[in-house]
Parts: sequence; C-alpha cells; structure tokens
Amino acid sequence: MNSSLRSFRKGTLGTAVALVGMSALGLSATAQAETLNIVSWGGAYSMSQHEAYDKPWMEKTGDEIVNIDRSGNALAGLRAQSQAGNVTWDLVDMLPADAMIACDEGLIEPLDHDELLADAPDGTPPSEDFVDGGLDDCFVASIVYSNIVAYNTEMFPEDQQPSTIEDVFDLENYPGKRALLRKPINNLEWALIADGVDRNDVYAMLETEEGIQRAFAKLDTIKDEVIWWEEGAQPPQLLADQEVAFASAYNGRIFNAMVTEDQPFEIIWDAQVFELDGWVVPTGKLDKVKDYLYFATDTQRLADQAKYISYGPARKSSADYVTTHAETGIEMEEHMPTYGPNFETALQKDDLFWADFSDELTQRFDAWLAQ
Repeated sequence: MNSSLRSFRKGTLGTAVALVGMSALGLSATAQAETLNIVSWGGAYSMSQHEAYDKPWMEKTGDEIVNIDRSGNALAGLRAQSQAGNVTWDLVDMLPADAMIACDEGLIEPLDHDELLADAPDGTPPSEDFVDGGLDDCFVASIVYSNIVAYNTEMFPEDQQPSTIEDVFDLENYPGKRALLRKPINNLEWALIADGVDRNDVYAMLETEEGIQRAFAKLDTIKDEVIWWEEGAQPPQLLADQEVAFASAYNGRIFNAMVTEDQPFEIIWDAQVFELDGWVVPTGKLDKVKDYLYFATDTQRLADQAKYISYGPARKSSADYVTTHAETGIEMEEHMPTYGPNFETALQKDDLFWADFSDELTQRFDAWLAQ
C-alpha cells in the first residue's frame, strides 16, 4: 500500500476555510443561486438524499440541484473528466476505498473537517462525532450501510426459512438460484465465512494464496446456480419475480422493497458486510459546494435521511434524532444495520485491503467467471 494513502494529507483551504462561518448563519444576502451537479447512486438511496438534503437546501437558498445517477465507477468518471480538463461534477457520492485512491491521485479536495463541517448540537467537533473511519483526508461519510443477502420467504417452507450465510451456500437444503454482485468484494468474504473462517480472520486469510483459493473453491459450489448482477435495482426485482431465491443487495434496497412495495423478503443479517459511504469534492469545486456540504452533513440532516431509507447516520449525535419512516410511520431502529441484534456477526469492509488488492482480485475473479 502506498504510504500516502495512510498519511494525513493537508491542503491549503484558503478562502474556503475563512468563509465557512457563513454556513452556520445561512448564505449572505448577496450570495447568488448556484446550480449544483451532485452525483450519487440512484434509486431509493438518491431519493433519500433528495428528501433529506436537497429539498430543504433548495428551499433555503434558491439553488438548483441536478441529481446525476452514476453509471459505472465514479472514480473512473472523475479520472476521465479530469483528463479531459472538463470536470462537470460538483459533489460526488463515493466509497471510502475509491476516495483514498482519488485523494492520492489529486482528483478530489483535501478537507479540514473541523473547519468545514458543523459541530454536533452539544458542541462536539466533527472529528469526534463521526463514526470510526467516517472522516478521511478527502472524504466525509454520510451513512453506514450493509451488503447483505436477502431471500424470498415464499420460496421456502415456513419451518425451513434460511438464517445464516452458510445457508446461502447450501443448495441441498435451500435450493434455487442465487443473485450475487459481479465483483469479488463481499463474495470472497462470505465464501470464507461460510467455509468456517472466523470473520476476524477473513482479510488476513485473503492476503494469502491459500485463502484466495479457498474462497474461490467455496464459490465453485454454487457457481452454476448464480445470476450475476451489476446494478443495485436488479436484486429486488429478481427476488420479486422469483427468478432467484437469494440475492445479495444493499440493505436499503431490500428495506424499500419490503416496506413500501410489500414484498415478501427477509434479510439475513448474519455476516453482513457493513461499510461507509459519503461525499468527496472534485478538485477545484470546494468553494462552490462548501455551504451545501456543511448543511448536508450536519446532525439533523443525517438523522432525517433515516426517515426514508434504512441506513444508519455516520454521525454519533444523529442517533437520538432518528425517528420513524416518513411514508409508513414504522420505527426505523430495528431496520438499521447497526441495530444490536443485526450487528452481532457483522464484518466491517476493510477499505485499505480493497484499495490495495482490488485490481488483482478483480482480475482473478473475472478469470474465474470465464472458466
């Protein structure tokens, strides 16, 4: 791993830092309305951001926010725009591992979090209020989400409903197609856990040739029954159509299908792989988006997002402000990845590992698929 990925990268924020106090009081009377091009994942997640952040911001400022659903990898998109000398994205929702790489390549702005972001309501500075790993040199987390496996309850007898990650690999007792993300991430971790590896040893095992071969050998046992998906909207649809019995998915997508579409799904929380997701600022865009970033990452806004989707806020202070689902009125706590019973066997995605080994393992995964 390049040491610069782990080092604190200080940037000169200049006027942006000097003016950030304006954010706490609202925009000045002479501020001009902006059009902000904000890139995110689409679907239920982008909807939750639009409701919690964008609508109140547009009402407050008169700004226009253009929501852009990402197609493909945001890191690749930023690289392409930068190389072309035409960066049109103003704020980008990105995973931490990609943010580390983008930061190292100078594609995104270094951030002085305690200067740029709002304190918690009790005065706790951002550096002490975000969850572990929530603030990195060029990254601000907004949510904690999980990669989980869900199943269609109608495809199994009532007395034989699956409940563990081992069940996903058990074709004899739990027959049916599986839908899995067409990437090594999550699949290799789940394969090792299902094969008996303690979750605390998973990433150490994946750094060895023995561990990699063991993971692929376990995936071999279900390979013929897998439909590979690439877009987040696919797993709920495959489950609803009963084309598959199990599907890996983002927990928020499954929650949305269960609660707002009344689909007969259940989440297997066992061995959920949780991670953070949040914002990066493309190089040269900080002045344009700093006020929005301050607003959209404060305690109340992150709690408000949980009214629309079952992702946990990345700020500790937001927990007390999480209430009920905006549409159905159900309590949101038990649907959060971080809820006690859901979190007992959780595995935190190792972003440094994947920043280091993603290219190599993706090549091996693609070669394995082609066999």
